[in-house]
Amino acid sequence: MNAPVIRHEQRQHQTLTPRLQQAVRLLQLSSLDFALEVNQAMGSNPFLECDEAVGDPGVAVPAAGAEESSALEAPIVATSADGAADAPVDTAWEGDGWAQYGTNQRNSGGDRDFDFSDITPADQSLRDHLLAQSKCLTSSTRDRTLITTLIHGLDDDGFLRMDLGELKVLSGLDPAPDDDEMAIALKLVQSLEPAGVGARDLRECLLLQLREDSDPSKVAVHRLAQRIVTDYLDRLAMRDVAGLARSLGVAEHLVSQAADCIRRLQPRPGWRFGTANTRFVTPDVVVRKVRGTWTVMLNPSVVPKVRLNRMYADLFQNHRDARHSDLAAQLQEARWTVRNVEQRFATILRVAQAIVRHQCHFLDYGELAMKPLGLRQIADELGLHESTVSRVTNNKYMATPLGVFELKYFFSRALATTSGGTCSATAIRGAIKDMIHEENAKDPLSDAHIARLLARQGLQVARRTVTKYRQMMRVPAYEMRRRQA
Repeated sequence: MNAPVIRHEQRQHQTLTPRLQQAVRLLQLSSLDFALEVNQAMGSNPFLECDEAVGDPGVAVPAAGAEESSALEAPIVATSADGAADAPVDTAWEGDGWAQYGTNQRNSGGDRDFDFSDITPADQSLRDHLLAQSKCLTSSTRDRTLITTLIHGLDDDGFLRMDLGELKVLSGLDPAPDDDEMAIALKLVQSLEPAGVGARDLRECLLLQLREDSDPSKVAVHRLAQRIVTDYLDRLAMRDVAGLARSLGVAEHLVSQAADCIRRLQPRPGWRFGTANTRFVTPDVVVRKVRGTWTVMLNPSVVPKVRLNRMYADLFQNHRDARHSDLAAQLQEARWTVRNVEQRFATILRVAQAIVRHQCHFLDYGELAMKPLGLRQIADELGLHESTVSRVTNNKYMATPLGVFELKYFFSRALATTSGGTCSATAIRGAIKDMIHEENAKDPLSDAHIARLLARQGLQVARRTVTKYRQMMRVPAYEMRRRQA
């Protein structure tokens, strides 16, 4: 019988040091997450401080809500509303005018010197809007409780996607409401404004809005529209006017009028209420053409202004002992953080410069001039690992005169051409987009026809590949484009 034996072996293998692990983790973060990480480190580490001397002169920040901005004018393409909004203003009516209280006074000449641009309407949510209307309904306390429960069960679009049985339990009534009570409460909610609110699906939402419109001159059109929504909503989405006319036994012009009436309805009745959750992108690097050469620079607004507090570090070094092990760890972590900030942005800048060198024709002529480019090609050129380049290009953005692009947008696989060369998938998508843009609206190009046209240009692309690229660009099929025309 073999007895267990203890044996020592020496092996060499690679491992990630804590500093390298932190650098890898910080490298793959977006600019916003990285800034939050650095701010948390500054709040908890006494050896880190904000470097106020680092400024960004000449950086023009556009007004909040701007969706487009030229990269040649300012590194910041868009900012969040929080960064550009003024402090809240409290106002009160005092007999003969508005009096302003608080610290956000632009004029100091008295109560009458008031800037009315400071008065902004508060965003009202759909829930608050409906609850205010429900107070005007003549209903019992029990019904009002059910109405309130249903209103709280609506989503942001105004639809009731929760089951009525689940809402019975959430109402907390004793005895529990029956189906008839829930149906009555739902009808009352659906009678509120905006029309269509409280619907359980799109068909019910459109029918509620059609019933609200009581124009006597359009009674026949509304009845026809209700029939189409009830029985032929799928065919309406295909714009099959002739087929609908045959199925309904009416003239095509009446079907067209009913279809136009349906298209004017609101499929999401709650969209006007509340604040839109708009996400803005702040680029990490900015590309400009200086004296005929494309130049890449870091966006100073995304570089954290952090540095090592030399005074605290020197005091600790002069008076350190074994009892200050925690402070020694924090000092080491502070040094790592500063170095990782420098290393992160130096790596991003190097990768962005290499991308611009390879894709300078894209910046000059557009996506048709995009070259095939792989992560390994950039990694070999810069002496980095391929995974490092992948982390750098993820969630990092570049502002160019053509728009703001994620760094990984510039990487595309190579497709062979009949002449023996290669072409990028992005360039092929650009060629497909141009063909569709220039097609005859009454006789659009099918995917097979586009594939044949690409073959004439030396690009061997399968029909299913054309379909995939067309769907990626959210372009409808040629049948839909012909019906829309």
